[in-house]
Amino acid sequence: MRMMLRARLDTHTSNEVYKSGNLGKFVQDLMDRTKPEAAYFGPMDGGRTCTLVFDLEDPSQIPATLESLLLEMEADVELLPVMNYDDLKKGLAARK
Repeated sequence: MRMMLRARLDTHTSNEVYKSGNLGKFVQDLMDRTKPEAAYFGPMDGGRTCTLVFDLEDPSQIPATLESLLLEMEADVELLPVMNYDDLKKGLAARK
């Protein structure tokens, strides 16, 4: 299922990871784990934020996907099922 993950990293915690030179590695590990079809990074609510759209094959992947964000970055996370336009058209057509 296509999912959208939005994570707002704790500023103090992510500052420490940045200063240690490990922020790039953290982001690369997240990208390798999720293999997103789209990834966006920028400020939100005064902190570093990433938004990824990726395929979640099984709900059992949720802990592996989120735990590093929660533990290493003390991030606030949202994980939402989403559709692209083709998915929406297919769903609407099924109503007929």
